[in-house]
Amino acid sequence: MLKIALVFVAFFSLTVVSAQSATEVDNVKAACLDYLNTFYKADTTLAYRSVHKSVRKTGFYFKEDKQEYSQQLEMPFNDLVSLAKTWNKDGNRTDASSPKEVLVFEVSDQTASAKVTAVWGIDYLSLMKVDGKWMIVNVLWQSPPKFSLTESK
Repeated sequence: MLKIALVFVAFFSLTVVSAQSATEVDNVKAACLDYLNTFYKADTTLAYRSVHKSVRKTGFYFKEDKQEYSQQLEMPFNDLVSLAKTWNKDGNRTDASSPKEVLVFEVSDQTASAKVTAVWGIDYLSLMKVDGKWMIVNVLWQSPPKFSLTESK
């Protein structure tokens, strides 16, 4: 009887942890979608909800006329909000077919990492949990890649 009780407790514990893990992944994904929709919908309230004010956003855009990438560009939180207000305010930069993908790489108890694919390119996001809420603290982005290599395990 004791063995059955222990098996039940172990199974129940694993089920609870699994459900909590799925919820955490969903919460990380929601923060990433807030980031995307900050620009897609020109809705800065989403940035205030899911992007930490200490965010470090840095990256590179491809200059088609010169066929080269820009120098490293930096965008603190206030500049992110300012850009989001105007970037797609007329709704002409995105449509229903625009890329809007979130790939969550890892979620730990206090940190997480993800990749978003958007109309402007790709962004790698680092998140941290602040007062129980997932907040984006680092963004490394670039224009749509000319190539991409991945290493398999």
